Amino acid sequence: MRKLTTDENNQPFQLRKRALRLPRMIESDPRGPQLLHILTAQTRPLWQGSKIEVHVATLSPELAAALRNALSAGQVVRSLENAERTLDAEERGLSQVDQRSDMPRGVRISRLLFLADDGAERFYRQVERLLRRHGHRVLAVRLEVSADTLGELLFGPNHLVRLLMLDHKKAVSMALLSMADAL
Repeated sequence: MRKLTTDENNQPFQLRKRALRLPRMIESDPRGPQLLHILTAQTRPLWQGSKIEVHVATLSPELAAALRNALSAGQVVRSLENAERTLDAEERGLSQVDQRSDMPRGVRISRLLFLADDGAERFYRQVERLLRRHGHRVLAVRLEVSADTLGELLFGPNHLVRLLMLDHKKAVSMALLSMADAL
């Protein structure tokens, strides 16, 4: 199991054009290069002392629709704890497959985290720990929206959502492409 804490030049792991391998559906889409530029151009550290940079985005109507579609399709994991549990279980399964296979598995983004912008530093430190463990297949996007607004959008009034994970490649691709469409 490969853990990415530094890149190939022993530099802190960051979102970079050459290191970011998006889902095949996006790579074959004409909007793919534009999306790659978007994801790498507007970033900031996950928290004040973080070495990991994440994309910062607004919650456009297109992205909101993509999130609602993913939720209705059962492709959303809610909360940091549930995302961590899901990713750990998937990693165990992938490790077993890798042990039985002679072919190396490609490293490609297949999961997408959306983070509300009003979490405590401790929350973002926990997200960083998750990204250091699973960052080779997980992309994080920090939305310029509160947990109240994100929760209300998907689950109705009085629901807080600090973290959502899209856990299906098609949902990940559709959400990412919606970000390119919003520009």
